[in-house]
Amino acid sequence: MFGFTEEQISEFGVTFGIGAFILFMLFVIWQLARESKAGRPGTIVLFFVLAFGMLGFIAKSIIQKILGL
Repeated sequence: MFGFTEEQISEFGVTFGIGAFILFMLFVIWQLARESKAGRPGTIVLFFVLAFGMLGFIAKSIIQKILGL
């Protein structure tokens, strides 16, 4: 499609699609902390616990770039 291979399209979708989803999830966590009036310590805990899985995906991407996989 438009001169792109299926692999290129899926890599673009995973990179930018998941990236956009991560940004949206960070917004949701911030909104949850604000509406629940969690305060600064509660907000930090919410971001750390709920965003911890996102760090794994980001670390995987960085490791793949470093190793050239």
